Amino acid sequence: MTLSARHWMMLAAAGSAALMIGALAFQHLGGMAPCKLCIWQRWPHVVAIGIGLLAMLALLPQRLLAGLGAAAALATAGIGFYHSGVERKWWEGPASCSGGGVADQSAQDLFAQIMAAPLVRCDEVPWQMLGLSMASWNAVLSLLLAGLWLMAWRAARQG
Repeated sequence: MTLSARHWMMLAAAGSAALMIGALAFQHLGGMAPCKLCIWQRWPHVVAIGIGLLAMLALLPQRLLAGLGAAAALATAGIGFYHSGVERKWWEGPASCSGGGVADQSAQDLFAQIMAAPLVRCDEVPWQMLGLSMASWNAVLSLLLAGLWLMAWRAARQG
């Protein structure tokens, strides 16, 4: 039995919903406030969930929805990979939530930046499992979700 495009999209959207529920559980039950990049990673999942709802209603062409879902999953995977690199100090993150960018600042500017800085830093790993941070897991799992969206696109093309 092969799955229809709509079933693949429902599965992919459910995966994004599960990742969002997990993130919100870490935040609200585990007391782990998200950083700026964590929030950025959530938005494409919200879009993917919305696309899944549109697929249920069958209001738009399935190939279009599947392509948009794949783009959303790839976007959050990319942000997760970027965030992982910031955490591992491979590159600097946004100055508003990382430790970079102090060399060319006056003492007053530096003090103002410190006072305005968020409490949660993007370049620190608050939790990890099997050597991967939450951002890394988001990147890996979102790539798998992109694969589901592409399966939906393929099924829509064939059907």
